[in-house]
Amino acid sequence: MYSVENIPTPCYVIDEGRLKKNLKILQDVEKRTGAHILLAQKAFSNYHFYPLIGNYISGATASGLYEARLAHEEMKGENHVFSPAYKDEEFDEILDICDHIVFNSFSQWKRFRARAISHGGNFGLRINPECSTQEHGIYDPCAYGSRLGITKANFEPRELEGISGLHFHTLCEQNSDDLATTLKAVEEKFGEYLYNMQWLNFGGGHHITRDDYDVDLLVSEINRIKEKYNVEVYLEPGEAVALNAGYLITTVCEIVDNGIKTALLDTSAACHMPDVLEMPYRPPLKDGYEADEKEYTYRLSSLTCLAGDIIGDYSFEKPLQIGDRLTFCDMAIYTTVKNNTFNGMALPAICGMDESGEVKYIRKFGYSDFKGRL
Repeated sequence: MYSVENIPTPCYVIDEGRLKKNLKILQDVEKRTGAHILLAQKAFSNYHFYPLIGNYISGATASGLYEARLAHEEMKGENHVFSPAYKDEEFDEILDICDHIVFNSFSQWKRFRARAISHGGNFGLRINPECSTQEHGIYDPCAYGSRLGITKANFEPRELEGISGLHFHTLCEQNSDDLATTLKAVEEKFGEYLYNMQWLNFGGGHHITRDDYDVDLLVSEINRIKEKYNVEVYLEPGEAVALNAGYLITTVCEIVDNGIKTALLDTSAACHMPDVLEMPYRPPLKDGYEADEKEYTYRLSSLTCLAGDIIGDYSFEKPLQIGDRLTFCDMAIYTTVKNNTFNGMALPAICGMDESGEVKYIRKFGYSDFKGRL
């Protein structure tokens, strides 16, 4: 029997108990509002858990054909898709397996409209309320010049035949006060069209399962929009589904001191947790503290040749030793969906941990997985 203390590393461990805790919070929002909550697979696509997720929320949303197929095959709930542009050779299959298809522009809608209407279904347009409420430019769909969504200036009311809903996505790891701010902008710029719609999709970025999230305000805003415009409401959280529901277990392989004490791990920011470099993001570490908070400070890095492959500086109550195991937290989201085999780094195994603490393998990876990608 494996546990987080003895599973071979590197390894992602998905905590089923914490996953259920998050799902119950999301399910409660559905019950209080009648809204449809969908898993955004771009954050968490470990389909082993899709049957569990489908027992609590309404379904999933995709960013293209492959994610849409995954949800269609593994979850069996509602299946939505948005893409900045659809490929002609993939569109018929998307029509067959998706319940809602959202288009990024009127150009895309006009290109595929005849096929869409002939097939039947729910079709929507992504709007851009041009209301930035975050500081992460790389993740801000409302930044100047963003390719994502239709601005008020580019909206074409005469081309709405066949459109049953509107969609916006502007948030990233944010609270419901930012949603309320965004909704004011949406209503100001597009409210007149909502009266003729069947649904409004609030997109993702809602950190609903975070401890300080104001769920009551979210519920109030959903119910207000539903009552005012007589529409169904959809939300597409990704992180909120699996927030704090995973770990990345790693081993110290070497310690180097060239002016900075650096522990070399069998995991990598660049390969196994890319958001550390892209956001940037400092992952929480069990039994680790801020640099210099405790007596022994180390820079945690990896076995790759990338000089900047640095996870962060952490301090510890006792010195690190070769062979020590470290546990990074909040490693279910944006890890397995983004990891890679740069430098021939092995992909971490994926495991599930039940509520008793027993850990079982879901998937192991080896040389063939590295070679097969090339």
